[in-house]
This record gives sequence, structure tokens and C-alpha cells, in this order.
Amino acid sequence: MNRPLRHIAIFCGLLMLALLIRANWLQFAESEELATHEHNRRVKITQFATPRGDIIVDGKAITGSKEVEGTDFKYQRTFKQGAMYAPVTGYASQAQGMSLLEKTYDSILSGQDERFAFRHAKDILTGEERRGGDVITTIDSKAQEAAYKGLTDLDARGAVVALDPATGKVLALVSTPSYDPSVFAGNSFKEGDKFQSLVDAKSKPLANRPLRETFPPGSTFKILTAAAALEHGVVTDVNAPSKAASPYKLPLSSSTISSEAGDGTCSKASMKTAMQYSCNNVFLDAALEVGDEGMRETAEKFGFNEDVYSESFGDMLATKSLYPAELDKPGTALTGMGQGSLTSTPMQMAMVTAALANNGKLMQPYIVDELRGPDLSTLEKHEPELKSQAVSEETAKKVQEMMEFTAKEGSAKRALIDGVTVGGKTGTAQRGNDVSKEVPYGWFVSYGKKSDGQSVAVAVFIDPTAMDISRSDISGGGLGGPIAKKVMEAVLLRK
Repeated sequence: MNRPLRHIAIFCGLLMLALLIRANWLQFAESEELATHEHNRRVKITQFATPRGDIIVDGKAITGSKEVEGTDFKYQRTFKQGAMYAPVTGYASQAQGMSLLEKTYDSILSGQDERFAFRHAKDILTGEERRGGDVITTIDSKAQEAAYKGLTDLDARGAVVALDPATGKVLALVSTPSYDPSVFAGNSFKEGDKFQSLVDAKSKPLANRPLRETFPPGSTFKILTAAAALEHGVVTDVNAPSKAASPYKLPLSSSTISSEAGDGTCSKASMKTAMQYSCNNVFLDAALEVGDEGMRETAEKFGFNEDVYSESFGDMLATKSLYPAELDKPGTALTGMGQGSLTSTPMQMAMVTAALANNGKLMQPYIVDELRGPDLSTLEKHEPELKSQAVSEETAKKVQEMMEFTAKEGSAKRALIDGVTVGGKTGTAQRGNDVSKEVPYGWFVSYGKKSDGQSVAVAVFIDPTAMDISRSDISGGGLGGPIAKKVMEAVLLRK
């Protein structure tokens, strides 16, 4: 054999060897990953080959399955009150994939979980159709409905989160505008166009605002600033006059910041009065005195700069709320009033409120109470978990005193409920550099407690960009307070 032919033969031999190695690698090393890959059509066919299990709220299924013809996918997902529950369920589409609870617990819902192996073997022998297990949520249907109606009546972009402070149960999780997952649950071109129109919409209906979007929390953050000031000994008596003048001059700057309540009311006001009237100067000065490291330390104990859910929560993982590192003095002061480079999800502000209502104990939020097999047997049962002791009980009770005074005598009056102890704080958060052109966000946080120990914490966020409302009418108390009240009534009074 001449030399060129020998080289060609060796090269071809090496190619064949590479193909054999690659084939064996795929078969033995990557077979499991390929077999379960979300873009593997066989995986999707299996996911929709049988009726999916259901996502349950208050003992009732908010999802279902219907048999369809003319496709490899035998069953299609259906959703009840889809738009209201979309931030909880997510979608399960034959063409677009899955999200949120549908994705996180797909192995349970589709019946492919390894814990169902014995039952599937039995089904093969008896000829019964395979069925998935169920996901039992912590959602309170009345609270969810109250929150959704409150936001949709305003025609607002917004979010509501309600938590049980004592356990961490998520009682409501609402985002508006929303979408109905049923409209693109199949795989037709028409449904694909509907999904794309949702992706392209300026109002971002697919966005999960409670978990996935962050905003400056505005004056609602003052409850955390107050906790930090008390915890670090900067403030010892919430009724004692402060040394903070109004308007307040930012350090290392010629800029001054006033308060809507007026300089006469706010200048050298006590922290309790400052909470009542939302005086910026007192909280700017308190944050500056606590310092960058102290403020961040307290914020992190409430959950800032950390994942809200552990990785085991899959697609329910929330975006981190951020208290930035290495802030200068002006930046640190601005965080005291919830502005500057500080950002928070509505879930995070609900956690802060819940921890303060729970005497400083921050419980890990959770939205799934139980996983059940097709035979209704319990596969997993969630137990409440303490995330941190965010602040001492003494500090928490002092902040409660101020929040309850703010509800009775201050800007949070719209959330008051007869027979219920209510604490609240309003917030209006500026965005952008040109305050005169950019409409502010509206925030409201509150908690309600009954004498029997039952409680609920609520965070309401409103983006009034698309609302037909004057700038002067945009306030967290005016827009968010009534919504928070309805949610608290739904949980505590079952209205």
C-alpha cells in the first residue's frame, strides 16, 4: 500500500474509532440525561400519555386533564381560574414546556416518580391507566381571590403575597396582569401564536412579580430600618425625640430630603412619630448611624442576599432581594428609607413583615404542604422550618408597637379591621433619575392578629404605570391598603 492510501486508511480508522467511542459514551454515560431531557419528544409524549395528577387548593383541584385526538399527546392540561392561579401553578404546555409547580413536581404529576414503580407494575397487570400524584398547596382560596380581585379592579400591574407568620405557609401569591395557561396548553400553531403574543406583550403577563421581579421597597423598608436601629442600640426609646432635622442633608452631598408630612412635623421626631407620618429624615439618620455593615447584617437575617427557597424548590426559586455591599454614607442613608440601590421582591417584604409579627422569628416560606400518590397515600409532608431569628423578641415587639400605632393613628388606617390587631406601613418608591416624569411604585405591608393566635402578613406592590390615575393619587396606603385589608379579612374572618 502506498503512503497516501495508508494515511487515508489510518484516518478513516480513527474516525470509526471516534464514532464507536461516542456511541458507547452516549449509551452508557449520557443515556439517563438524554432519556429525561425536556426537548426529547419521547419524554413529552410520556408526560402527556396519561391524565396528570392535580394541583390542589383548599381540597379542590385547580387543574385537570382532557383527552385529545389527532396528536401523539393523548391528554392536554386544563386549568380552573387559570389567570388567578397562574403564579402558583405555572403552565404545562405540550409545545412550550412547563413552569413553576407544574415543572418542579412534574415527576409526581405525570406519574413517573420512582416511588410509583410498584403501583405501575400493578396497573400493567390489571390493565388500569397510569395516573399521576397530586400536589397539595398551602394557598388559601379566599385570600387568593381577594388579592386577585383587588389588583384587577384597579387594572394595575402588581403583586400580592400573604404568609402565615407562625409557619411560613404561602396563603396567597398573585401577579397581575396574568394569563390563562389553558390557552396554549396544546401544540397547535394557533396556541403557539397565543403564547408568543404573551411573550411580546408590554404588560408582561407571563412575569411572576411576587417571586421573580425586584423593585425599590420605598418606605415599607422603614420597618426593617427601625428593627436594625433597635437591634444595634442606635435607638433605645422609640418615643424619645431624635436628633435628625428635616429637611435632612445627605452626608458628603449638598442634596436635602424632605417628607410629605412637613418639616415641622418630622424635624427631630421620635421613631414612633416618624413611623406614623413616614418621616424620611429619622430613618435616613438611623440607617447612617447603624452603618453599612449593620444594616446589611440585619437585612440578611430577614432574607436579603439569599435564595428565598432552597434548590429543592426547583422552578419556584425566587429572585434574590439585594442589600448591596460596600455602600458609601449617602447610599447607606438612602437605604434607610428604602431607596438607593436597594431592591426587593414582594415576597421578601412579606417575609420581613411576617418575621416582625412573629416576634422576630423568620419562618422559611413554603407553598406545597403535601405530595400524594395516586392512591391518596402521603409521599411527603412539609414541616414548618425556622429560617432565622431575624431580631430579638424585644425588638420585634417595639416595631409592632410602632406599626400598630401607624395603623391606628397614621398612614395605614385603611387596613384596620374590627376585632383584629393590625399593624401596617405604607410605601411610595421613586424610580428613575427624573422623579418628575417617572410615576412612583405603591407599596403596603401589614399584619393582622386575632386573640386566638391566628395571624397573617401581607405585602402589596402596585405599579401604576398603565393606570388612569393622577400622580397625586398614587400612594401605597390609598391603593394597597384596601387590598391588604381584604386579604387579611379573608384569612382571619373568612370573608
